[in-house]
Formats: sequence, C-alpha cells, structure tokens
Amino acid sequence: MLKRKTFRLIHLFIGLVAGIIVFIEAVTGALWVFNEEISELLEDEIVIEEVGKRLITPTQVRQIGNEILPGRAIHGVLYANSPSEPIEIIFYESDPEFYYSLFLDPYTGEVLKHEDHKKGFFAFVLEGHLTLWLPKAVGEPLIAYGTLMFLVSIITGIVLWWPKNKKGRKQRFRFDWKSTTRWRRKNFDLHTVIGFYVSSLAMVFVITGLVMSLNWFYFLYYKGIGGDSEMRFIIPENTSEVAIADSSLSAIDRLPQLLLSNYPTARDYEIHYPHDEKRSIYVEVSYKDGTYYDSDYLFFDQFTLDEVETPSIYGKFEDADTQDHIMRMNYDIHVGAIGGLPTKVLAFLASLVVSTLPVTGVLLYIGRKKKKKKEVRFAMVKS
Repeated sequence: MLKRKTFRLIHLFIGLVAGIIVFIEAVTGALWVFNEEISELLEDEIVIEEVGKRLITPTQVRQIGNEILPGRAIHGVLYANSPSEPIEIIFYESDPEFYYSLFLDPYTGEVLKHEDHKKGFFAFVLEGHLTLWLPKAVGEPLIAYGTLMFLVSIITGIVLWWPKNKKGRKQRFRFDWKSTTRWRRKNFDLHTVIGFYVSSLAMVFVITGLVMSLNWFYFLYYKGIGGDSEMRFIIPENTSEVAIADSSLSAIDRLPQLLLSNYPTARDYEIHYPHDEKRSIYVEVSYKDGTYYDSDYLFFDQFTLDEVETPSIYGKFEDADTQDHIMRMNYDIHVGAIGGLPTKVLAFLASLVVSTLPVTGVLLYIGRKKKKKKEVRFAMVKS
C-alpha cells in the first residue's frame, strides 16, 4: 500500500507539472504527421519546360544562390532523379535560425519558386513541438525534461493500472458503463483504460523523442542496444590534396552525373559544399518519399571524387549493423513514417489519444479534491 501510494503521488505530481507540455507535444505531433502530404496538395505544381538539356552545375547553382540571397549560408543543393523536377537550393543558419529554399529550373537556372520554411501553419506547429513557441534556450530543455517526466508518468501509470485482483482486472481492460454511471467514473475509465492501451505507443514516441533531444539519453540508448560505432555525424577529410586536370569541369560539377549513373534508383541527391579544402563533399542519397532511415550518406574526395569512408553510423545504409539501423530509423519511427500510410495513421490517432490523458488526469484530480471537500463538510455537519 505504501509503495502504491508513493507511485500515485509521483504520477500525480508529474501529471500536474508536465501535463501542459505533454498535451502540446501530442497535439502538435498529431498535426505534424501528415505535413508532407498536406503541403504537397496545397502547393502549386512546378512545370519544367526545357527538359533534356544539360543540367546546371553545383558551382552555377551556388552562384545563383549567392546572387539572390547574398551573405546567407547555403546548406546544400538538391538534385531530383527526374528531368522534370526543379533543383532546390537549401539555405540554413542556426542562430538566428534561417531556413529558406529557392527552386530553380535545372537547365536554365531560372528561379521558379521561393519558400520560407519558417513561415506557415506547419512551421508554427513544428515550433510548438520543438520549443513550445518559446526561445530555444528555454523551450528545448522544457520539452526534453518534460518528455522525460512523461516517461516516468507512463511507468508509474502502468504500476497503478495493474489490478489488485481478477475482479478489478475486467474493469481495467474495457468500459463497463451504465445509464447510472457518473461522469467521475467515466473520466477515471477514460484515463486508465485508454491510458493502458496507448501506453506502449506513447513509450515509443517518448523514447524516440528523448533520443533526439537529450545527448546523454542518445548515448545511453545507443550503448544500451549494443552500438559501438562513432555516434557523431562525421564528414571525413579528403584522401588527396591535388585536383585532377583532365576535365573542363571541377570535381563537384561532375558529381551530379556520377550520382545519377551510380544510384539510378534514388529519388534525389542532396549535395553539400565542402566547408574547406580539407573536407570531403558530403552527399545524401534518398530513395523513398517520406522516410529517411535508408538514405545513403556518401563522402567524396573534393579533388578526385574517390569515395571516402566515415567511422560514423551515418554512412551507407547497407554497411550499417542492426544497432545503427535502429538509430537511423529513430526519426521515421517517431513521426510514424516507418511503415508508410498505415503507421502514419496509427501515429496520428495515438497522438490524439495521448493528448487526452493530461486532460482526464487533471479532471480526475479536481474530482477527488471536490470529493474530499464534501467529505470534510459532511463530517463537520455530522459532528
């Protein structure tokens, strides 16, 4: 009884403290699940008219980007594996955050579209999910440790849910409501029965979220599942120091055609310009819409285009072991994209259900407080 009372107090305290964070995280998480599908439906289709000419090179792309947005950092350039899709220049700066894209005609370099990723409904949703619409220095720690508290809440909730006997077990698995059942009992059942069925999925959301938000949790989790690779994202150095002079094009300008030839089944190729003369060219090769875990992270000597190996878990997908696969799947699991539309629907519904738990929990607390006040008043009147 003492242990159960302790668990109840912990569950109650965490629920009251972290409830609003859990509610916002669950609602914004549900809204984010289908952001790509909805955004694609709302966006105007870009039509490429001069199909079949030679693609503009990464060097030309960078020149165009620097002319249109001078002084802004170019994160990378995205080449689609399709003759009728635009080239995307991705600009990104972390402090203050700047996230912007220009879409170019892949043959003429004409700017077809501007997109500010920090504006719009889903940008607002994501900001709430990541920072509670607060400054990063405040919001991110609140999200991280609020999520950690929710993990404890799930564990204590399961302990409290566990029935004392066979008779109580039946009530914990289903709703047994009658016309005379009071709202307080219904609210209790909504919190406990629904909480039990959604607890496993909530645990998945929480753990995958903590992997992305707390470095120490990421380390413990990876080592706990037996991982032994380098966990940081590492862009290795070149293996040579001299440029090849047998081509009119620089190495990075020959790279798009090399990627198209060597990875014909890819969806797109995101090329990142080297930070300095020592670093290799980092390329992300993606194969599916909506998922990222099976992407290949490739590194090419910026002078010779020889592939350079990385000790990080972020290399070629086929070269990664099981533990590395799990870590690379983390984001896709978190947003429900890992299994396509069915798991997205499941993640959407589960997130909405999770959002009800803080509400029913607070109502449960208020109901008990009122009940205690009535009992005290009744005792005073009786005496």
